[in-house]
Formats: sequence, structure tokens, C-alpha cells
Amino acid sequence: MKNPVEAKIQTGMTREEIIRKHREYLFPCVATYYKEPLPLVMGKGHYLYDTEGREYLDFFGGIVTISVGHCNPEVTRKINEQVEKLQHVSTLFPTEPIVALAERIAQIAPLGLKKSFFTNSGTEANETAILLAKAYTGRQEIIALRHAYSGRSIMAMALTAHSTWKQGMAITPGVVHAHNAYCYRCPFGLTYPSCEIACARDMEELIQTSTTGQVAGFIAEPIQGVGGFITPPKEYFQITVDIVRKHGGIFISDEVQTGFGRTGGKWWGIEQYGIEPDVITCAKGMANGHPIGATVARPEIADSMKGLTISTFGGNPVTATAAKAVIDFIEEEHLKDNAAQVGAYLRDRLEALKEKYPLIGDVRGMGLMQALELVKDRTTKEPARDELASLMERTREQQLIIGKGGLYGNVVRLSPPLTISRSDVDEAIRRLDAAFAAL
Repeated sequence: MKNPVEAKIQTGMTREEIIRKHREYLFPCVATYYKEPLPLVMGKGHYLYDTEGREYLDFFGGIVTISVGHCNPEVTRKINEQVEKLQHVSTLFPTEPIVALAERIAQIAPLGLKKSFFTNSGTEANETAILLAKAYTGRQEIIALRHAYSGRSIMAMALTAHSTWKQGMAITPGVVHAHNAYCYRCPFGLTYPSCEIACARDMEELIQTSTTGQVAGFIAEPIQGVGGFITPPKEYFQITVDIVRKHGGIFISDEVQTGFGRTGGKWWGIEQYGIEPDVITCAKGMANGHPIGATVARPEIADSMKGLTISTFGGNPVTATAAKAVIDFIEEEHLKDNAAQVGAYLRDRLEALKEKYPLIGDVRGMGLMQALELVKDRTTKEPARDELASLMERTREQQLIIGKGGLYGNVVRLSPPLTISRSDVDEAIRRLDAAFAAL
């Protein structure tokens, strides 16, 4: 007699069949982790299960997306109730779930941000934000950041500053890239805080030399996700945003990965820097894995989009219900505070690993968004890309799911659900330690 977990794991295809059909029927550019892909069939809480029933502790959360645990019972219950009632009508017809979600977001959004436009992903949310900046200012030029990742559409790839994540002719006129505060690899060869945040002050010269001086907006992730959880010092955004606004542009905070309590103690990553953005974009952890994105703006900016538009699937009743349920759960369970407290504990344990393994050159991040940058030598900081590839295989053997990123493919990314405890951290560190030891 199988237990309930074993029964749910049963699938109609074997591991080999899933891998074979993935290779046969999906675009080959769809990346997968590990030398041999890992088919997954079930998730529960902090754990994932493969076709053979092996249990993996998930410390990546579906790319910073599983915010309240896999198949969260409370969220799932509300989704199921909505599925039985109304699944889809498009934005041509107002529904209670979409307006309830919009109102809830307005309640937790940075001061003054009240109106939402719902989409299906972070890519679409960022596209909408760029269109909004141009409509509001009447200008065309956009500033993004080096090491940024904004999505997979043509415009989003133009904003992205990773050659490996650009496809075809993903070059759009009018997009320039400023220096981010990548302190571990300072482009100016300086050291914080004696650097006086030279990377931020360079924004003035960038605007004067690489644009017409009439910029529409500046889009930035408070902590860069794909970039390897690059975390700027507290002064960075105050300086850069002030410069951009002086030149007539608006500030878009890309909260696709940093939103909904991920950075600890606050709803939005940009709040950690004391900045009030003009627009925020969000997705991923917003609905715990259900496809939704949002662009949230001050009313006068939202009102600048004239004419007609719809979003066929954006904010449909089911995903809107899921997102509101996630927000409510985060608040009711005090998960923003948990992210801050358990995130600090995770950071301490990672710092201890750095002391133990010279391969770890830098530890950075905020809340439950932490990273390890691996280097062959701490003096030269030569990226240890192959070593990370080997580490990924070792963590798989330890049944621990971690992420990777960084321009050089040498950064471990850790973004577990906001529901984890210190004991979960201890177990993850034990497995990660064993993986490092096996290299």
C-alpha cells in the first residue's frame, strides 16, 4: 500500500521518456540544469520529488518564484474554489478577483503607486513599464544596468546586459546601459566606501555622452537576479535615481525577483534603499508559480497610456485569486519578518562556508536571496565556472536544489521559500558543505 506522497509521484512516463520527449519536441534553446536533466513530478512545501520518488530540498524555488512553499494548501484551496466558479473572461469584463488583487497591491505598494496593469509574466510587465515611461514623458531613451536581466522578448533582451541571454537581433535603439554597483568586481577598480559610489555618479556622464539628454526612464533590479544577486550599497539608488529624475526620466523598479518580501522585512526590494519608485514591475513570487505579472504605477503615469488595450490572460480570475492568496498568506504568517530573520541566519552559515572553502570569493544578497560567487583564486578573482558546474552535480547527489547565475556562470543562487526555518537552513548547509567537500 503506497503512502499518499508515493501515490502522487506516480506518472504516466518514465524518467527516460520525459527526457527523450523534451529533447524531441521542445526548442533546444530551452535550458535545463545538470549533465542529465532532472525530471520532477511533485512538489510539497520545501521539497521536490523526481520520477523515482527521490526527495530534494528546494533552495532555489523555481527561480525565486515559490514564495510560500510548493502546493501551499491555503493558496491551493482558494485556487480550486475559483476554478470551480469562473476561470476566464479576459480583461473586457471586470471580475471581483482582478479588482480585489489590484486593491490589495495598492495597499502594499510604495507610496503613491495605485494603478495596476496585469500580464502573464515579468517580461510582459517590463515591456509595459517601458511603454508607460515613453508615453508619460514623450521621450524614447531608456537606461538599464549592466548585468541586468529583464526577460525574453525583443525589448526585454535589449534591456538585458548578458550576451548569453540575448537571442538573434535583440538590439533596440535608444537603450543604454549604466554601471551597476558590482562591488566585488568594481569596474573602476575602487573599494567601497572610499569609492564614493563612483559607479552611481557615472550616471551623469552616461546621460550626457550616450543619450540626447532627454531620457524617458531608468529601469533597475534592486538586487540583480540572473546577474548573480548583485547587491548595491545603500547609497547607489539615491544617487542614480536623483540624476535620472533631474534629466526628466522616471524610475522603474524591477521587482520581478525582489518583490513580495523576498529581501526581508519589507514588501519591495527598493524599499531597502529608501527610494519611492514611479513604477514597479513584479511577477514570479507574486503567485507562487502561477503565471502572472503586474506593472504598478502612480495614477498620473498610468493615465498617460491612451487608446485601447487588453490583456487576454493577464489577471484572469484564477491567477488573480492565487496572487491575492499569496499576499494574504505572506502577511498573515509574517513571512517578511521570517525572510529577514532566517535570511540573516542563512547569511551567517554561508559566511562560515566561505571561511572553510577558498573557492568561495564573495557572499552577498539580502533576506532569502543569497549568493556565493566562486573563484579559482581570491586574489585574481578568476571565475570558477567549471567548478560551479561540478558543484551543481554534487548538490544534485546531495538532493539539494540550488540555482546558478552571474555573467561568468560562477555564482550560486539561493532563494528558498519564505516559509523555511533555521532547521531547514541547517540541513541545506549540511548538504551544501558535503557538496563542496566532494569537489
